[in-house]
Amino acid sequence: MLGLLINDIEEKEIEYLLKRELEELLMDLEDHRIDHMVKRAMKERYQILFQLFRRVASEKECIKYMPKRSENQY
Repeated sequence: MLGLLINDIEEKEIEYLLKRELEELLMDLEDHRIDHMVKRAMKERYQILFQLFRRVASEKECIKYMPKRSENQY
């Protein structure tokens, strides 16, 4: 396990960057032109980024980006 000390400004910056990346991934996952294999990799990346996001964001913010359970949602 690793630890990380960051100040409030750095925490907000990390939260902002993660939000932008999660939003971009969600938008790309809805694109029907993207290959299934690529979407699977994107879903894995989304899961990792969401885990990081949960560490810095409030519960209210996390609910907005919570991954959907159904595979057919993308």
